[in-house]
Amino acid sequence: MKAVLHPARAVALGFLAAILAGTALLMLPAARAGDGAAPVIAAFFTSVSAVCVTGLTVVDTGSYWSTFGQSVIMVLFQLGGFGMMTAATLLGLMVNRSPRLRTRLMTQTESHSLGMTDIANVARLVLGVTIASQLLLAVVLCLRLRFAYGEGWGEAAWSGLFHAVSAFNNAGFSIHADSLVRYSADVLILLPVMLAAIVGGIGFPVLNDLRLQWRDPRHWSLHTKLTLVGTLALLVLGTLGVLLFEWDNARTLGPMAFGDKLLSSAFMSAASRAVGFNAIDIGALSHETWALHYFLMFVGGGSAGTAGGVKVGTIVVLALLVIAEVKGRRDTEAFGRRVGASAQRQAITVLVLGSLTVVLGTMVMLRLTDLPPAKVIFEVVSAFGSTGLSTGITAQLPVSGQLVLTVLMFVGRVGTITIATSLILGERRMPYRYPEEHPIVG
Repeated sequence: MKAVLHPARAVALGFLAAILAGTALLMLPAARAGDGAAPVIAAFFTSVSAVCVTGLTVVDTGSYWSTFGQSVIMVLFQLGGFGMMTAATLLGLMVNRSPRLRTRLMTQTESHSLGMTDIANVARLVLGVTIASQLLLAVVLCLRLRFAYGEGWGEAAWSGLFHAVSAFNNAGFSIHADSLVRYSADVLILLPVMLAAIVGGIGFPVLNDLRLQWRDPRHWSLHTKLTLVGTLALLVLGTLGVLLFEWDNARTLGPMAFGDKLLSSAFMSAASRAVGFNAIDIGALSHETWALHYFLMFVGGGSAGTAGGVKVGTIVVLALLVIAEVKGRRDTEAFGRRVGASAQRQAITVLVLGSLTVVLGTMVMLRLTDLPPAKVIFEVVSAFGSTGLSTGITAQLPVSGQLVLTVLMFVGRVGTITIATSLILGERRMPYRYPEEHPIVG
């Protein structure tokens, strides 16, 4: 009997294959704007960052890579954000309207909170939302760049498309050396980019729920409610935190008018959890704002979306668990529903494994470089959380340090999916239970 590849391994191997293919394409002389081919480490690092929709770079995307190279990068983070297994299911639907069980299970790896009967609908939703959101944002950005900044139609169209695809997929790649700092006071650019990033990063299970029952919030799933509440809370708290810590910083928000301060703070709050664009110089932020970003980048976006991190749902479930324990309640509850014990264990597992990965990565990076610890921690969390924000040290790292970041990006993007899938598909009940005891905790 032919062995069936586990869905989690299929996802990891698919991402790895895309990374290797992207590396090969980026090493072609045609991919580089200058003479000769790109070095292996530059091509490999860029490919990993693109497929894992992170956005960290060791070379400037706009000046180092040619239009062909930039196109390869855009295709790579489109594949990484869209979800390889979702794309495979769409191809299966085109060939055969009844996908096999194996294909459905592979797709469930990327949309694990949904039942198997929902896969076809979710695949269509993913495709529709992806195309519509990216085209709409591309048109908005193109028109804005053409008429407000005087760019030619060709330049405006390419810039609009590249940044639209990057924003929706939460990739963080920009063809501008300063990311979006030059637009820090332009609400017609920052706001659409921020909304596209939130839509892409909130998770397709939530979008599917909203599509089916958008008029009746009472019937939204608990996952949808927790994700929306958590996303809004983090957005507001992040905005207030950036405003508080950067209000008088002459290198960031200090010189801005109140409206521009609010816009830039809200954008940074959203970008720090997902998209990776920055409208403020990250290296000029205060240490308090860096610390705030550690938390926001580590949390990330919604499950089964384009954002990384340990996910909003994980953190909200853990917060509810703490509240229940403090209040002495037996059950963890929210919105008239009880959170299952398995979901609580999975949330704890994801948090612990994510924390250990960040701690281990930080220790290794500190061993390999003499750079300030605060900047090293920022880089490690950004890589693991698939955020892509940087204090500017990525290119300064030794090759060994850059390779460590590639591992963190891969684990942060693929590892969390693999872990979540393994927890769900590998869950089984034992025919016996041991006697219960209560060790002392705390």
